Amino acid sequence: MSEVLFDPKRIIAQLLVAIVVFSPVSVTTLQAQTAAKTPIQHVVVIFQENVSFDHYFATYPKAKNPPGEPNFRAMPGTPSVNGLTPELINNNPNSHHPFRLDRSQNVTCDEDHGYITEQQAFDAGAMDKFVEFVGVGSAPCDFGFGKALTMGYYDGNTVTALWNYAQHYAMSDNSFDTEFGPSTPGAVNLISGLTAGVNKTKGDDPVAAGDVLGNVIIGDPDPFYDDCGGFDQVGLAGINVGDLLNAKGVTWGWFQGGFRPSMPASGSAPAVCASQTPRIDGTLITDYSAHHEPFQYYASTSNPHHLAPSSVSAIGHTDRANHQYDLTDFTKALSEGNLPAVTFLKAKRAQDGHPGNSSPLDEQVFLVNTLNALQQSPFWSSTAVIISYDDSDGWYDHQMGPIVNQSVSSADALTSPGHCGSKNSGGIPSRCGYGPRLPLLMISPFAKSNFVDHSTTDQTSILRFIEDNWGLGRIGTHSFDAKSGSLGNMLNFGQLRTDILLLDPSTGQPTN
Repeated sequence: MSEVLFDPKRIIAQLLVAIVVFSPVSVTTLQAQTAAKTPIQHVVVIFQENVSFDHYFATYPKAKNPPGEPNFRAMPGTPSVNGLTPELINNNPNSHHPFRLDRSQNVTCDEDHGYITEQQAFDAGAMDKFVEFVGVGSAPCDFGFGKALTMGYYDGNTVTALWNYAQHYAMSDNSFDTEFGPSTPGAVNLISGLTAGVNKTKGDDPVAAGDVLGNVIIGDPDPFYDDCGGFDQVGLAGINVGDLLNAKGVTWGWFQGGFRPSMPASGSAPAVCASQTPRIDGTLITDYSAHHEPFQYYASTSNPHHLAPSSVSAIGHTDRANHQYDLTDFTKALSEGNLPAVTFLKAKRAQDGHPGNSSPLDEQVFLVNTLNALQQSPFWSSTAVIISYDDSDGWYDHQMGPIVNQSVSSADALTSPGHCGSKNSGGIPSRCGYGPRLPLLMISPFAKSNFVDHSTTDQTSILRFIEDNWGLGRIGTHSFDAKSGSLGNMLNFGQLRTDILLLDPSTGQPTN
């Protein structure tokens, strides 16, 4: 892929003008970001939960637009995506055809998204066993569909904000879960591309629980270095992108809803994370999920007792918080002109999109409020926001990805029982990938407008983008970052866009 040329003097001048005119950002903050290799001085990764591409974008850009739901009309010239054609909807190889979920059906059951069951649903590429292997149904969250709920999808009348962001910025229809399986492998792959290396365990037996096979994470154990973890906890050896950023002196942070403990650690008593938030139907949901916090699996980047940063100005730097923060710290840092160069955002569980805990409408409130704040901040002219997901939740998606990493183990079943290919890539089993297709959006003044990228990427493409933008090098030791595709096709550094898209968090429709 050829690079788009840009004038660095012009871009730097534009950034300086934006800072002088609009911003309380200090000169120190500006200097801390100048090591970036592109005009993007700030990367914000919004890492959401449990959505397949077809579940949110099956019929994009065509919505049904029934009465009483937000009306979505695509802009002229909107490109098509590899979604569900009428043929795939009406004559699907699965035992139930795909069907549209309306806005009133936004709170659904959680589907099965295990490492082996997702492979079995793929049926060696036939993509026809989703109902049998990953479908989960129970009243009232299945709306009478039972196990066939896994075949349900939304359109732009429910995931309206995401469809509008796709209209104005760039999205991918060919980005995949790095490996099969649930949240923890996806979160760990985002920051290191390496789910192997388990070297610490405590509590119940993670192997017996099916969370670990050999020394590889395939399930959802909680992190070893976290007071708020559960009974199955594991630690990982090796390094992650936080270590690489620290080595280069680049500011960064992971900000997660509910990270601030409801009861601080005291003496030998661990911290407690029990704060709750109601989702859209009023159900109270505990804010914090330990296994959604990947940096807590590593001793080097953990904050076991969930200590607060020593000050707002310390956010992004190494202090007692060790780069692990509550979402409220992100709000403070942004408002006081201290946005780290690399920011990972994880919503409270009630707003992270995870079925059973959250919903597309709850998620929309978090996404829109976050992006509205970023687009109206002085940092926007140098920022790229990437919206991505940790796993598919088992929701149906018709497109199988390439097998870039083969695996032969008792937990594999993609190409035949016990097999994902015919060997263990790098000598490490239980790392079958790529897994299911996931949504991915690039929102930035440098993002192409109304653009669909068909390049093959995965979760570690985000890791690689950060590595390349700051010259960090690679993780090594068979990390997927060495195999990942580039996100560069979604960007155009030849033109700094001045438009922004402000949305209503309740409707997902433009307000400007």
